[in-house]
Amino acid sequence: MTRIAPLPRQAIADPELQALIAEGEALGVPDDLFPRIIARAPDQAVPLLRALLMSHAQGNVDHKLKEIIRILLARFANDRYFASLRSTKARDMGLTEKRIDEGCFAYEDDNKGFSEAEKWALRYADLMFLDAKQLDKTFYDEMKKHWSEAQIMELGAFVAFHYGMQMFIRSLGVAAPAVATNEVIK
Repeated sequence: MTRIAPLPRQAIADPELQALIAEGEALGVPDDLFPRIIARAPDQAVPLLRALLMSHAQGNVDHKLKEIIRILLARFANDRYFASLRSTKARDMGLTEKRIDEGCFAYEDDNKGFSEAEKWALRYADLMFLDAKQLDKTFYDEMKKHWSEAQIMELGAFVAFHYGMQMFIRSLGVAAPAVATNEVIK
């Protein structure tokens, strides 16, 4: 159980919040648990869920890459809840558990088939968490060879936002869903 109990779904009256919860459920990230917890502050929940869904499922960076980064960050944060959730959109686009694991643990290996741009995005996420001091002018100059400045801002905002959500949910003691979702995605 969480340190702050989620509201029952029927107790959420705001139609926009209900629609955002349904959108998250359809995407698979988040399921309805996180939104029902933050629904205790509906004025905060609506913009937060809007931003979470927009940053994850929209933009000019490949959704499958964002999904790998999201899971990488959840694993860094030791957040079992978000680490266990999977995007149905990414799955439908062909993302597999094997590819997720390669992106989290072996993306630098040339045999894994990550493009240089993908490797730079994954390095960016790694370093934002592990050693942000390395994200200097030289790093950004090299990253700009693979990503536009707008895409770099999208990736940076995505990393900051999702890692923050993962730390928040972990602080609430939210466990992974009862049904394991870490099965191989085909």
